[in-house]
This record gives sequence, structure tokens and C-alpha cells, in this order.
Amino acid sequence: MALNRDFIGRAYSSPAPYEVSRLKIKEFAAAIGDANPIYRDAEAAKAAGHPDVVAPPTFPIVFALAGAGEGLNDPEFGLDWSMVVHGEQRFTYDRPIYAGDRLLCTSTISEIRSVGRNEFITVRGDVTTVDGEPVCTSFNMLVERGGAK
Repeated sequence: MALNRDFIGRAYSSPAPYEVSRLKIKEFAAAIGDANPIYRDAEAAKAAGHPDVVAPPTFPIVFALAGAGEGLNDPEFGLDWSMVVHGEQRFTYDRPIYAGDRLLCTSTISEIRSVGRNEFITVRGDVTTVDGEPVCTSFNMLVERGGAK
């Protein structure tokens, strides 16, 4: 069944600030296999001109879809998670993410399109600090295989 196009433009806020810690950054860097010392060592990060440990560029995937779950899981949206694969992900940055940041994300279902029998859903995530400072924007594409009938 095709996804409900009435959801295009709906925005969902993260339920609580995401607290970025040195440990979470270190664990993420290890998980993606990146040994860059600025992801693990505050002194190395400071020597590179940063105030603290820096998160790898793809780190926002950890929390960027937290708010979107409300819309994506709504039965009226019609998404069959058993048929979903990750299609694409990209980020644009206003500034790096640092240990100690408290971040919020507003996720918007920005596009739904049918390609053959598949539905492509793009979710835009606007990440800010709790004080409203823009940090980055994430773009996540999910593909529901066989959803467009």
C-alpha cells in the first residue's frame, strides 16, 4: 500500500536533548573503525583547535531519527518496517559536534516518492543545541520495498 502523502511536511521533535559524551563519541568512532585521535583524546582535539573531543561526521545518526519515530510509526502513515532498508544518508554542518553538547533534533518528513514498486521516504533532521544554535542537518532516506502498489 502506498504511504500516506498527508505526512509530507509534518515535523517531529526529539523527546529530550541528546547529551553528547566523550564515551559515546569514542564508542561510535570504534564502531565505524575510525582511529582519529580527535575522536578519543581531548588533548589531541585541543591541539587540532577544538574545545573538546569531536564527533565523527556521521555521529548524528545516533539520535537524528528519534523524533521522527512518532510519524514513521503512526499506523496512518502506513510504513511496513519489515520491508524497509536504509537508502541514503548525508549531513551538512554549521559546526562540529563536541563532547558536552546537548542537542535537539526536529525531524521532518520532507519527501515521499514512488520508484517502481518502492516507496522512498526522506526525513530531514535539523539539529540544534538546546539554546537554538544550528549544528547540522541530516538527510536520511528509507526505502520501503514493494510499498508502492
